[in-house]
Amino acid sequence: MSANPRRWWALIVLAAAQFMVIMDTSIIGVALPDMQRDLGFSQGGLQWVFNAYVVAFGGLLLLGGRLSDLFGARKIFTAGWAILIIGSVVAAAASSAWVEILGRAVQGVGGALIAPAAMTLLMMLFSHDPRELGKAMSLYGAAAPAGGTAGVFLGGVITEYLSWPWVFIVYIPIGVATLLAVPALLPATPGRRGSVDVLGGISATAGVALVVYAIVDMNWAVALGGAALLALFFVIQRTVKAPLMPLSIWRTPGLATANLAMTLLGAAWIPMWYFLNLYLQQVLGYGAFPGGAALLPMTVAIMIFMIGITARLLGRFGAKPLIVLGLLVLAAGVAGLSFARPDGTFVADVLPASLIAAVGMSLAYIPAMMSAMSGARPEDAGLASGIVNTTYNVGSALGLAVMTAIATSQGAGELGDLAKLTEGFQAAFIGAAVVAVAGALLSLVLMRRPAAVQEQPDPARI
Repeated sequence: MSANPRRWWALIVLAAAQFMVIMDTSIIGVALPDMQRDLGFSQGGLQWVFNAYVVAFGGLLLLGGRLSDLFGARKIFTAGWAILIIGSVVAAAASSAWVEILGRAVQGVGGALIAPAAMTLLMMLFSHDPRELGKAMSLYGAAAPAGGTAGVFLGGVITEYLSWPWVFIVYIPIGVATLLAVPALLPATPGRRGSVDVLGGISATAGVALVVYAIVDMNWAVALGGAALLALFFVIQRTVKAPLMPLSIWRTPGLATANLAMTLLGAAWIPMWYFLNLYLQQVLGYGAFPGGAALLPMTVAIMIFMIGITARLLGRFGAKPLIVLGLLVLAAGVAGLSFARPDGTFVADVLPASLIAAVGMSLAYIPAMMSAMSGARPEDAGLASGIVNTTYNVGSALGLAVMTAIATSQGAGELGDLAKLTEGFQAAFIGAAVVAVAGALLSLVLMRRPAAVQEQPDPARI
């Protein structure tokens, strides 16, 4: 197979897509208090600015991968960017909470099409040379933590010196430039015949959304409806000819336990990140820019560990020890944040604990992902990757919903009362730490075949 002469230019477009998709989960963090004030979000409902994106993104990733196979990766990549631009316009122009949530969900749909299509295109462009493929994967993977880091910083700058709608407006010119570059740089990819399990994708996404809503609203009827839709998803996967997730994939060694670890990792990490944003601004009184800058040490630490350290440790010690250790270190860091005070300071109450949590996240994330994929057959690697990304996002959404309910019940809805706010946030941090400890213990007991991986992994959401 001859090499595409424009493959490295194409890689820039694909890495930029990865950068933007991941940045979309972090750029809104420091803008949340301003959005809450302008759009009338309740303290509990504010989480939907984040969860609307991750539920749509995580719930539709497998469908996005299937569409990419059937219709061609370049077409789906292009469609994903067009949808992401539309969602960004809606989110930026929103004048009410519901419109904002709708815009974020549309952005998530776009991201769910972009991510698997970009990976397919990368494999096509560089599969002629394993060494080039490894280098390309490293650069592509580095775009994820870079996007998370840039999102924290840019979100603070934009919100402080412009206004929160600009955290969405920034996607529009970048998206348009990407669409203009696609025909010249990305190869046309033929599709293939087959059916699309649209009902499976819809039932999974709607089921997760209803369960998250039920947790927030304490509504058992809605929870039962969500559970019924998730049960329907598994029935569909067993009966249709071309399921999004063939249930036989779960016989892959290590897949189930690694996905359990990823679910609990997301359920611990994302609530910590979310409530730390609120603590910095609503309790310590930081503005958007100082609040974003306060999170930079943590996000830079993640980037350094994921790219430069964790992969080497993984090759030497295998996945299981790092997953268990990482979740325990994460639990220690998050538990440290539970001692944050109403009159606290960044140096004493935030910086040490957040850095410890960042190290734990960095130690656990890549090993869990690679453990989930290491036992899969080559033809199932893409499906295994999609599943593990999906479980991380679903865990993030469910964990945030549960911790928000806990925080609200302990006083986090009392805006302006710093003592009650802090008590609520402390309760959420304790809950997240418990989840991380549970993940470590379950991984220690259930994981049977730790995987040693020598290649540079592909970091995804942080």
